[in-house]
Amino acid sequence: MNEDIKIGNGDEASPFSPPEAYSPPKVDEEIPYEDMHPLIQSLMSEHKAYSIKITEFEETLSMIEGGKVDKEVDERLRDFFSYFDDEIRTHHLNEEKTLFPIISQKMFEEGSHSKGDDNFNVIDVLEDEHIKSIQLAAVTFNLFALFSRIPDERSRIMILDVALTQAKDLVELLKVHIFREDTIIFTYAHKNLTNDELTKLQKLLKENSNNGN
Repeated sequence: MNEDIKIGNGDEASPFSPPEAYSPPKVDEEIPYEDMHPLIQSLMSEHKAYSIKITEFEETLSMIEGGKVDKEVDERLRDFFSYFDDEIRTHHLNEEKTLFPIISQKMFEEGSHSKGDDNFNVIDVLEDEHIKSIQLAAVTFNLFALFSRIPDERSRIMILDVALTQAKDLVELLKVHIFREDTIIFTYAHKNLTNDELTKLQKLLKENSNNGN
């Protein structure tokens, strides 16, 4: 998503939830943030930060639906998609490199998997949501970019309508995803991983970040 999004000609005031293949674990009692391991705290803090960005993106979509199509909207859209590329995708990768593998293994060992597939558990659903969010973001970005290049007004309106629909699906997916991780996965990690295990994962994450991975 490196291509600039342009809305207008530049001279103007310029629950998505994939079908479940298993019955998800019940949400355990909430654990206070301050009691979590620093690794989990950092991931939860990132959720809070990009929840703010998601809310701002929703506000931008409302502005567009209200007929505001100008430079401010252009900038807000580009800001969100840049943030998604730089921060949210990195957050997804960090989870996939640290918590996800060890949690998936522990769930497999204890039998927490799909009734129809012994190798499928909640981590597979979350990783699938990571992929779907990237796909939705790419489609939405390209549709907004296409909108600015089509001269026919009727076609522009149709493209914009599809772009807004895809954008709303992305927002809902990200919200559901954050909820699942905060209430299920992070709680599971706190209860089932030792402090040493979490500290090793935190060290691994730091090393990968320093190496640019």
